[in-house]
Amino acid sequence: MNSCKRQDGIGLGVNESNQINGSLVVDTNITIRTEIDSSIVTSGLSKTPMGDFADPEFGGTKADLALGLGLPSVPYTVPAGTLTIDSAVMVLRYADGFYGDSIASRFKVNVYQLKEKASSAISYYSNRKWQVDSTLILGSKTFTAHTHDSVTIALIRSAQVDTIQKVGPQLRIAFSKKFIYDNLLNATGTQLASNTTFLEAVKGLYVTLDREHPTDAGGIIQLKLDSSRIDVFYKAVNGATIDTAVATLSFPSYSAAVRHTYTTTIKAALASTTGSQNDIYLQGLAGLRAKVSFPGLEKLNPDSVVLNRVELVISPRPGSAIPYAPLAKLGMYQLDIANQRTYIQDSSPSDPRNGGPSVFGGFYNKTKKEYRFIITAYIQDLILKKTKDYGTFIAPVDTTVINSAAGVDYSPTVQNAARTKVVGSDKSPYSIKLNIIYTKIRK
Repeated sequence: MNSCKRQDGIGLGVNESNQINGSLVVDTNITIRTEIDSSIVTSGLSKTPMGDFADPEFGGTKADLALGLGLPSVPYTVPAGTLTIDSAVMVLRYADGFYGDSIASRFKVNVYQLKEKASSAISYYSNRKWQVDSTLILGSKTFTAHTHDSVTIALIRSAQVDTIQKVGPQLRIAFSKKFIYDNLLNATGTQLASNTTFLEAVKGLYVTLDREHPTDAGGIIQLKLDSSRIDVFYKAVNGATIDTAVATLSFPSYSAAVRHTYTTTIKAALASTTGSQNDIYLQGLAGLRAKVSFPGLEKLNPDSVVLNRVELVISPRPGSAIPYAPLAKLGMYQLDIANQRTYIQDSSPSDPRNGGPSVFGGFYNKTKKEYRFIITAYIQDLILKKTKDYGTFIAPVDTTVINSAAGVDYSPTVQNAARTKVVGSDKSPYSIKLNIIYTKIRK
């Protein structure tokens, strides 16, 4: 533990209004190591990942989709007359959060039928392996991911003149007309009586995304599957009446299956039994987290000091943020006695010492190239032995909560595909450290 003392204000990136007088100790005796993060339920998320990303530092990541199918209406009545399908299009709406190379990379998406039912009544985890009929491709497209570009499409209107319309960013995949005809327009009344009987028959769809060229970096796309769909454009000839119309199949259930294939370096770090590591790998998509502990706290006498402010400072390894940006925010949490994730005291809504998300921190400072957490209450409780360290972790968090009122999250996430390589305990100027400002108790 390194230390220095100043009786004037100790500046730790604070303004004059909250400057604190006291002694400063810089503790670099911190144990930190990389671990596999937990799998997570991916059913029904506001953003769902799909992609294929080859990261030179971290390795490969694949994210596939499992989709249930819902009828256009319940029960669905097949239109009268002779029916001809002009086209069927799977529409996957883009969400914010692409990570990877969106400029040079091209992708190929394939759609297959599931051999097992994708039910909305079941919560599916990110590590699930689905049974897929890979013998028949129901839809395919090669494309570049323009996740923020609007699209102009033909708008088919029943009993009206067709027109064109500009719609939001989306991926449009030509889908099998035969599949739609066999399972919808030519299906039995029993199959079309409810979404349950329909799903029993069709099972669902499985969507994979691959890099078109092995040299492409690829990337991870985030999708809004709650408003994605399959549009079926058909013509109905009933006597002298000819009309064009659209039937839309929804995705009442959807989830992501995520697979990571790590580099030799990361595999060695995960297998290592050493106490602390110099390079730490943090990865979204329920990938990697860091376990951290503070053995240097034993040198602080709980009977003689009061902590005024404690900052945990973490820095990305210089050069590791190029070409892929580091995580915009990190989360920090602890395990309770039941080995369940819970808040650090400084972020807990039930702890009066909680200063709120903006004070707790974890945001990436692009100017200083670092993350900072204010963990004064947690460290004070450790010193006073009011709490026990059952496991403390730093991990990626869902980017949708960064600017929210909640702002603090400790769940693993697949809604954030970014990663960061940070400096661990190699004693460089960028190594992880605790800045501790304390006041001595006069006796």
